[in-house]
Amino acid sequence: MVKVTFTLDEKTVAKLDEASRQLVKPKSEVVREAVNEYHARMGRLSEQERQRILRALNELAPLVPKRAQADVDRELLAIRLARRAGGRRTPVE
Repeated sequence: MVKVTFTLDEKTVAKLDEASRQLVKPKSEVVREAVNEYHARMGRLSEQERQRILRALNELAPLVPKRAQADVDRELLAIRLARRAGGRRTPVE
């Protein structure tokens, strides 16, 4: 193991002391477990972020037009053919 020194504010030290007492573990072990848990959650959405994204999806989902798949396929084909043919044939105003 490597010995390191950190500067923590008083509230954080008090929380560390309390956790150490309640868990009956050395402070260094509490810190190791906390760092490991924090690292495991990196890259995951927080609950607040998840709720924000779900709200946005709920607002946007009703705006998606409901069309038959055949209509969508025809439109995509027309777009692809236009792109292959060089795009617009008239200037954009």
